[in-house]
Amino acid sequence: MIQIAIFSDVHGNLPALNAVLKDMEKRRITQKFCLGDLVDFAPWGNEVIEKIRNLNIPCLMGNHDERIAFDIPVVPLSKHSHEETEARFIAIDHSKKYITEQNKTFLSELPFHLKLNYKVGKRQWNIQLVHSGLSSNDIYLYESESDKAFIDMLEESQSDMVVMGHTHLSFKKYFETKGWAVNCGSVGRSKEENRLASYLILTMDEDHMLPEIIQIPYAIEETTLAIEESGIPDYYASFLKNEKASVL
Repeated sequence: MIQIAIFSDVHGNLPALNAVLKDMEKRRITQKFCLGDLVDFAPWGNEVIEKIRNLNIPCLMGNHDERIAFDIPVVPLSKHSHEETEARFIAIDHSKKYITEQNKTFLSELPFHLKLNYKVGKRQWNIQLVHSGLSSNDIYLYESESDKAFIDMLEESQSDMVVMGHTHLSFKKYFETKGWAVNCGSVGRSKEENRLASYLILTMDEDHMLPEIIQIPYAIEETTLAIEESGIPDYYASFLKNEKASVL
């Protein structure tokens, strides 16, 4: 049996990341993978990057990582309210100013996709890791998406499981004879009502693979207070306190 952990969307939330890593350690899971979006919305972007780098955790380039690494202009999104649009501009500008050049270089060199292959007995399992999609790190695939969208990803990637993040909403979908599509949720900025830090444990043996979404509490007050004391808009502290409706 092999167990690995996959997580995504830390968004500068160091207390949440520490809680997730501690939970993995308690479960004795040594192989960890990150699907990106290390920065923006909480004030520990540098610390999060440095922890991922120092622990040698393989990590993909999320859309926020790409924006900070290459100073890509922020474009308003139609799904966001006026308040969130203003807050988003300020929060991303905060990252552009405070993320160090060394850490921006690290973000710029992250891979876009990662394909894993594990041999367990006579069986080989292929797992495709993406931030959001095969062709883009900024496409939104929710659980309500058509089955065809996920089946096409499994077939195109020739994998038994595709694991993604980006939407901050976890789900698991199984397609008979095709495989699994899994969203591991968000560590640092969950859009689920409980706002817990979310990650995936994947267990593989010779006969089957089992994805399990793990959701754990963390010191959310530490994060909200740090946001309120930083140059990041209080909008994101209120969001984590669940004082504002989630915008999908």
